[in-house]
Amino acid sequence: MDAHKSKHWLYKLFVVAISLVLINYQLSGFVYAGTGAELLGKMEDLPSYSGTSDGIDEFGEIREVESWEMVQKKGNQFVLNDQPFYVNGFNTYWLMVFAADNSTRGKVSELFKEASSAGLTVCRTWGFNDGQWRALQKSPSVYDEDVFKALDFVVSEARKYKIRLILSLVNNWDAYGGKPQYVKWGKAAGLNLTSDDEFFSHPTLRSYYRAHVKAMLNRVNTLTNVTYKDDPTIFAWELMNEPRCTSDPSGNVLQAWIEEIAVYVKSIDPKHLVEIGLEGFYGPSTPNKVQFNPNTYAQQVGTDFIRNHQVLGVDFASVHIYADSWISQSISDVHLQFTKSWTEAHIEDAEKYLGMPVVFSEFGVSTKDPGYNSTFRDTLITTVYNVILNSTSKGGAGGGSLLWQLFPQGTDYMDDGYAIVLSQSPSTSKIISLHSQRLAIFNSRCDWKCRWGCRKKHALETLHHDDL
Repeated sequence: MDAHKSKHWLYKLFVVAISLVLINYQLSGFVYAGTGAELLGKMEDLPSYSGTSDGIDEFGEIREVESWEMVQKKGNQFVLNDQPFYVNGFNTYWLMVFAADNSTRGKVSELFKEASSAGLTVCRTWGFNDGQWRALQKSPSVYDEDVFKALDFVVSEARKYKIRLILSLVNNWDAYGGKPQYVKWGKAAGLNLTSDDEFFSHPTLRSYYRAHVKAMLNRVNTLTNVTYKDDPTIFAWELMNEPRCTSDPSGNVLQAWIEEIAVYVKSIDPKHLVEIGLEGFYGPSTPNKVQFNPNTYAQQVGTDFIRNHQVLGVDFASVHIYADSWISQSISDVHLQFTKSWTEAHIEDAEKYLGMPVVFSEFGVSTKDPGYNSTFRDTLITTVYNVILNSTSKGGAGGGSLLWQLFPQGTDYMDDGYAIVLSQSPSTSKIISLHSQRLAIFNSRCDWKCRWGCRKKHALETLHHDDL
């Protein structure tokens, strides 16, 4: 073995040893409860996150062990190549629109590069833009091919940087069209519609949406020649961003829509994961749980967290966390207390009642909130990360989280107050990278074929290397 290989081998061995120590440390139940700033010092001597999945074969050679496979779920955990896959991710909803313009397309690549360097592995973005500026779907089943090619670019760039995508298929709100646009299309076709909520119940509007689902899943990427429904770059399909049906507080209308659409998606694409896109509000089926809702209105919007997620075809649960929207705009410790209890309650539900992973697919705090400061944001992010790590260390259902939202430099005009620019937020960036490092350790359990023979045990137990 030459000197270069020997040095590289020893470094890899060191990483393995450190990883094993940290896994034992985490599995002992440790969850750091301090502030974001205090948390940073605890692992500052760790090797930098590399974003690779190299291993060591029995001859001491470096090998690539990760192939680009579809993420699946097994029980209440995500799995990739039969190993745990815990998510540290982010939202950037406007990627397709930016990719449709040559003057802004480079921002898509820039974002993925920065996210990848921080160890982020999943991005949630819009797979829709209905009837508005730079629309993907100009009218029912009529698409702008240039915009669809822009989405092709987003998917191909995500693959290049080893980031998987959750593609949301429609909006509850009017931004980028959403269900109000479907109702406008219906009215233009002569339908007598009186509420945007008829998106969920009117057979014609449902047929419009089903046609969009079919077009998306069967799309052949013009850059990779891979059909979307066969592409491992897509982590999951999301039925709708934040569905609500306030006209039916019983939840029956939305429940029937979920039951129909989830099975329909699976009938076209049985390979990919499916999630609903819910905010996580408890409804009529669980009156003992409504105490966890942020306000009384939340139980009247037609959603029902546990009931909705028990539908055939739904693979994992989604939850959003916006204390500054739901409780009060002025930030306070009450926001942190709510965030912790809200997160813990939904992980418990996913374990006890659903038997599936839960992803906290939007969370953040706005710089526009009265009393905002970056330390509070760091503490809020750390609070979510710590609850997830506590679940992870026990093999629980805390599947991961997605920050709302990550932006590259020069996109401030799109900022809704929640944007995080990693290069301009060093303390937040360190917390995100640290969380990626810790999850990467759990994701690489038993990922080494070392010469001493690794015995793969139950996911809740530590690794054992006989002579290491």
